[in-house]
Amino acid sequence: MKRYQEIRTLLLKHLFSAITKFLESDPVFKTRSIYITGESYAGKYVPAIGHYILKKNMMLPVSKQVNLKGVAIGNGLTDPVTQVRTHAVNAYFAGFINDRQKKELEEGQKEAVKLAKMGNWSEATYARSRVLNLLQNMTGLATLYDFTRRVPYETSLVTEFLQSVEVKKALGANESIVFEHCSKMVMEALHEDLMKSVKYMVEFLVKNTKVLLYQGHLDLRVGVVSTEAWIKTMKWEGVGKFLMAERKIWKVNGELAGYVQKWGSLSHALVLGAGHLVPADQAINSQAMVEDWVLESGVFTHEQDEDSSASGLLDAL
Repeated sequence: MKRYQEIRTLLLKHLFSAITKFLESDPVFKTRSIYITGESYAGKYVPAIGHYILKKNMMLPVSKQVNLKGVAIGNGLTDPVTQVRTHAVNAYFAGFINDRQKKELEEGQKEAVKLAKMGNWSEATYARSRVLNLLQNMTGLATLYDFTRRVPYETSLVTEFLQSVEVKKALGANESIVFEHCSKMVMEALHEDLMKSVKYMVEFLVKNTKVLLYQGHLDLRVGVVSTEAWIKTMKWEGVGKFLMAERKIWKVNGELAGYVQKWGSLSHALVLGAGHLVPADQAINSQAMVEDWVLESGVFTHEQDEDSSASGLLDAL
């Protein structure tokens, strides 16, 4: 545990150093707004670096601070204990499993939650894997990351791209570095981290900057249902009003792209026709989503989100 905390602190220091050095590379960057985005396990490391930056800024003069304006997390694993509880009900109501299978999955989910609450993080991670493997076997899908795919995502193409000498040069990376897709060494190092929550970091971020959570609606592993489950448990004074906010129809170039719910600094988007890797599945719509969120335009327009009728209902409750 101590060793892992030391590694995480070191990684955050390195990330902060990399970001600040990038900003110092061109004077025009100094006053620019900074947004940090990522997906999947970025549900952990995007909140972590965002949280680190905001805390670090408190100890730095204005001239040295990172002008963080927001973070965006796609199909993120952020609060695993809450999220692991949703697999059975999600698959059941999507029509992929029957009631008997649902109950079998729920038993596995309870075991994962129990182990996590005991602090047995390694075994909790194994228990979660068993739940997902069981769901995979029950459904017979090519991948839980997108239930419409006939073959899994070709993520090996990313590795091939990064191994290019030209790409390494552009990144300023040593040519001898070997990039590896889902490194076994990294997975082993993060094994005990997987079931730990960083929801408290998102709660801190949403109180101090903008947060966008988005999911592709075809993802059965870390999809919209699992994200909505932990949003409801957030310790944030605006969560009640967020939950009562209108879920707006979102269109791109006149065509339905998904749905967006927003209140204050928190936005939640569901992207239609996308699985776990939203930008890969819906490139144009993903770009439109991020641009509108950053610029606070379209369905992300910054309104006085406090709807009087919703506010009155909350007061009555």
